[in-house]
This record gives sequence, C-alpha cells and structure tokens, in this order.
Amino acid sequence: MAHKKEHIHEHHHDECCEHHHHHEHEHHHHHEERGLKGKLIIIIATVILLVAAVIIEKKCSLKTWQLLLVYLVPYLLTGWETLKEAVEGLVHGDAFNEHFLMSIATIGALCIGFLPGAETQFPEAVFVMLFFQVGELFEGYAEGKSKESISHLMDIRPDKANVERDGNLLEVSPEEVKVGEVIVIRPGEKVPLDGQIIEGATSLNTVALTGESVPREAGAGDEVISGCVNLSGAIKVRTTKNFKESTASKIIDLVENAAEKKSRSETFITRFARIYTPIVVCAAVLLAFLPPILSGSFSESFPTWLYRALMFLVVSCPCALVISVPLTFFGGIGGASRKGILIKGASYMDILSKVKTVWYLTRPEPSHRESLL
Repeated sequence: MAHKKEHIHEHHHDECCEHHHHHEHEHHHHHEERGLKGKLIIIIATVILLVAAVIIEKKCSLKTWQLLLVYLVPYLLTGWETLKEAVEGLVHGDAFNEHFLMSIATIGALCIGFLPGAETQFPEAVFVMLFFQVGELFEGYAEGKSKESISHLMDIRPDKANVERDGNLLEVSPEEVKVGEVIVIRPGEKVPLDGQIIEGATSLNTVALTGESVPREAGAGDEVISGCVNLSGAIKVRTTKNFKESTASKIIDLVENAAEKKSRSETFITRFARIYTPIVVCAAVLLAFLPPILSGSFSESFPTWLYRALMFLVVSCPCALVISVPLTFFGGIGGASRKGILIKGASYMDILSKVKTVWYLTRPEPSHRESLL
C-alpha cells in the first residue's frame, strides 16, 4: 500500500513539474507579447500627445517654460525607459551607451530654446526619442519572431518517459531516468533518452534531427537517439546516457545558447562602440564650445553651435550599428531554425558565408551538389 502511494505521489509530482514548465513557457510568451503591445500603445499615445502639443503651441501664446511643460508630457511618456537606462548606465559605469547619447541629445534639444536668440526645439526632442522607441519596437518584434521560430524547433524536447521499475511501468520526467534503466516507447511517442533497443522493432522518424525524410527501421541491438519519433511498434530501450547528455538536450542547449556565441563582426562592433562613443561625445563638446570661443562673439554664436553639436551627437549615435549586427545574426539563426537547420551560433554563420560547396549525405549513397550560400 505504501509502495502504491509512493508511485501515485511520484506521478502527481511529475504532472506538477510538467504543468509548471508549460506554465512558465506560456507566461514568458505572454509577457513578451504584453511588452510589445504596451510599447506600441505608448508610441501611439505619444504621437497623439505630440500632435496636441503642436496645436497648443500654434494656437496659444505660451511662454517658453510653459511650452516645455506641455512637451514634457509626450517626451517623458516615450523617453522614460531610455532615461532610466541612461541613469542605470551611469551608476554601473557604462555611461557611453546609446541610451546616454539619446538622453543628452534630447535634453539638450529641450534646453536650447532657453538660450538667447535660439528657437525652441521641443517637437524635435520628442521626435528623436519617439523614433528611437519605434526602432526598439521593431527590434523587439524581430527578436520575438526569431525566438518563436527557435521554440518551434524545440518540439524535439521529450515531455515524459515510461520507465520500468520493480515490475511496474511509471511515467516520469526524462531527467529522473538513470543510465542503464529500461524505458518503454509506444508508437507516436518521442524517444526521451539515447539508448539501445533490447526488445521490439519499429520505424523511427528522425527528420527533426537529421533531416532524413525516410523513416529508419530499427530493431533489437540498434542504437536510438532522443528527439526522434517512434512510428510503428512498441520498443524497450536500455538507456546509455542521462537526459543532459542525450542528443535532444544537447541540440536544444546549442540552439538556445547560439546567440551567446558572438561572431567576429559582433565582437568588433562592440569594441568599436566602446572607443567610438567617447570620441563622438568629446567631438560634440569641442564643436559646441571651440567655434564660439574662436569667433570672438561667444554669446551670439554659442546657441547655433550648441544646436549643431547636439545634432552631430544624434546623427553620430552608433546605436543602429550596435543593435542591427547582433539582431541580424539572431534573425538568421531564427530563420534557419524555421527551415529545420541548426546553427550553433553567430560565429558559424560567418563561416557559412564563405561556404561554396555542400555535401548532402543520404541513403543509400551520398550525393554531391554545389550551392552558393
């Protein structure tokens, strides 16, 4: 009786774990969707408030500080996250990032109207911050699509394993199965762990792992790898690897961590940005102060040169370059996974760009094709 209760408890625990894992995945997916929708709503609200602010500026004769208050509403709405990231960067010693550049450029544009003889640039400040947010929205959308493509490839992940223990067949999580234990795989089920067939014969669908469309016949003594699907007969398999060392787990881990393997282009851009950004900021400071000092009429020419320095700062911001390169590689990995092609990381995409010839190994004999990638 106690033994039976133990089995019931184990089964209930496994169901809870499986439900928890599924719930976590669903929660993460919905959280990302809410994040993009929230950003889109903020952008739309900012556009409406910006139009209203421009109408108020045209219709009402307000003082400069009053106009600033009007434009601060859409500016803070769309720029709050960027300003927050800039402050966090300063606190953590990473001041020269794209958030910092956008923040000082737009804050400068808000302040320039208070300089003698200068025109207000409030709408421009909001526009710059708004376009930055639109860029981040598209980045988030593209990244989400790539993650979605990769998650479809994760269908090879086995959900359960039927293991024989003490004469009973128990449904457990694949992580709990030890090397040397016997598992039963019924028709239609995924092979949860690598092992060797000790009883039965079947056809295995390995298309998700090898790309081979023809089912592979397997019988007693043959090796089976996790992630393929049992098509025809029930088989008993003695496991030769634990879940973490099995083929499906390794493939999933490789794809999930592919973005961390930076290509040469990515590492170069990261290093370049760290040197380039401080140079741009120093050049902008020199551009703002040096020409007015040399002109002899500092107070008259300073607003003009300050405005030019701020525009130089915005135009020179490397954020597009820094964001686009990793995003392009991540999108490439996601696009390949949608076609069922596994790429271990961005560095391997660099190698693929130089490939001229591809060998396709198929049964019964290999065929050779030339392909320009």
